[in-house]
Amino acid sequence: MICEGIYDLIIIGGGPGGLTAGIYAMRAALKTVLVELGAPGGQVNLSDSVENWPGDEHIGGAELSMKIYNHALSYGLELRSDEVVAVEPGLDFHTARLASGGCLQGHAVILATGGNPRKLEVPGEKEYYGKGVSYCAVCDGFFFRNKTVSVVGGGDSAIEESLYLSKLAKQVYIIHRRDQLRAGMLLQQRAKAECKIEFIWNSVVTAVKANADGVCALDLRNTRNGDTRELATDGLFVFIGFVPNSGLVPAGIKKNADGYVMTDDKCATTIPGIYAIGDLREKYARQIVIAAADGCTAALAAAHYVETRKAATAQECEMPEAMKTGWAH
Repeated sequence: MICEGIYDLIIIGGGPGGLTAGIYAMRAALKTVLVELGAPGGQVNLSDSVENWPGDEHIGGAELSMKIYNHALSYGLELRSDEVVAVEPGLDFHTARLASGGCLQGHAVILATGGNPRKLEVPGEKEYYGKGVSYCAVCDGFFFRNKTVSVVGGGDSAIEESLYLSKLAKQVYIIHRRDQLRAGMLLQQRAKAECKIEFIWNSVVTAVKANADGVCALDLRNTRNGDTRELATDGLFVFIGFVPNSGLVPAGIKKNADGYVMTDDKCATTIPGIYAIGDLREKYARQIVIAAADGCTAALAAAHYVETRKAATAQECEMPEAMKTGWAH
């Protein structure tokens, strides 16, 4: 297969991280292409309101995505609407194969494919996302001030987010399928000492119900005796894990046990010239502003990498033929 051309940098994914990488890459004068199949901005488009983006006290997710997208376009960033089906590392260039049948080659690649919160996969969950169903307490907790919310999960994230929500909501139910939490003991002690938090043990959500105002109740089933009940609630927060979109990560790149790509402080992977950013890489927190920061870091690192490679190649080309063949005296 003959590839279309050689780029300095190929960015795969058009969320806040990928678009920010594109901005910084163009500012560094790199020949750059960004490949994204869906709408620019990724999952941010699904947020009705974003209130933790610096400089904007309140902005719609789609509006924020468009602002970052237009900023990238203002620098002349090339965007391709296509799907990358494989990334193949190479000694000279890395190759991105496209669903349309073509391929792109680049000195460097930034993987910005993101990830998705693990879902309950129950009726009403998808339908009422953004209308009471959420996967981020920091993002959406403010909308449930003095209301009743329910949290599903038993790990560190679920308990941390429940404690955060307890500062805003009047009542927080923690629904867990077992009778013991997986969270660290200190977090457990804090949650059990919080008067606003009530645990519902050995239970799973089987359906999400809503009215004209949004989520209003959950159907629960006891995992031990099969009993069912309805729980009135204004919101549902799901924290049962996160699934990185790591299908394009080449073999040889180190990942942790949960599938997140492990990088250094430059977002570099274990394969030179390939970087991972945003929700794809292992890190402490997952926020839009952190994904954008990753994009900046990776693009600056990639620019240095590409410049170094080009300088080395140019020096090799300028070397006298006798020195190349080892005949110089």
